Amino acid sequence: MSKKLKLYKQRREFFSDPNLALDEGVVAISEEIDTELLFEAYSFGIFPWPHNEGAPLLWFCPSQRGILEFSDLHIARSLDKAWRNCSYSFSFNKAFDLVVEKCAFAGRPNQSGTWITPQMRKAYNRFHQQGYAHSIECWEGESLIGGIYGVYVAGLFSGESMFYTKPNASKFCLLQLIQSLQANGLSWMDIQMLTPHMEVMGAKTIRRKKFLDKLTQAKRQARPLVLEPNPRVFG
Repeated sequence: MSKKLKLYKQRREFFSDPNLALDEGVVAISEEIDTELLFEAYSFGIFPWPHNEGAPLLWFCPSQRGILEFSDLHIARSLDKAWRNCSYSFSFNKAFDLVVEKCAFAGRPNQSGTWITPQMRKAYNRFHQQGYAHSIECWEGESLIGGIYGVYVAGLFSGESMFYTKPNASKFCLLQLIQSLQANGLSWMDIQMLTPHMEVMGAKTIRRKKFLDKLTQAKRQARPLVLEPNPRVFG
């Protein structure tokens, strides 16, 4: 991220106080989504989550927030072995649009359709062009076999979605991301909603107030983000 970019927005203009959201977490409803709304939203712990294409867009700050403290990261023995021996290559921000597209069409257990609508894809593409949305790619030769995209605002990386077409490819991207975030001095990341996949890797939920307090602390330590592939070693 360029040093000329603002790291976060200082004051709310469009959204109400997320501390006052009801348990389901809806903070606002809008017809549109643009980079100005995204920047303010992520600055205050809010994210968009469409539920039906064509319906108004809902913005959330849920009462229980999924996070991953890097000190809690659990790497299963089989994944660790595969990680250390994998021959795939990794990159950051090389194929953002393609990662988002593949995330949009990835199959999800107990889900039909996708929340990554064309409207969302366009908005995050523009957010990426501005330097706030990022992708991590896993390659087998010239083929993209896994990826993650997310947002870095207010000193916090918020993971949005991931996909894989080869075993462990998205997990490898997550490990690459974590190593790079740690190299930038970060100790945790936002995963928004806790999934069984992330829970196995050590993620957990915390109450909204605690999350927003941690976000406030992250803002105090916020600095430009430099994402680079790292050697595949933890410890």
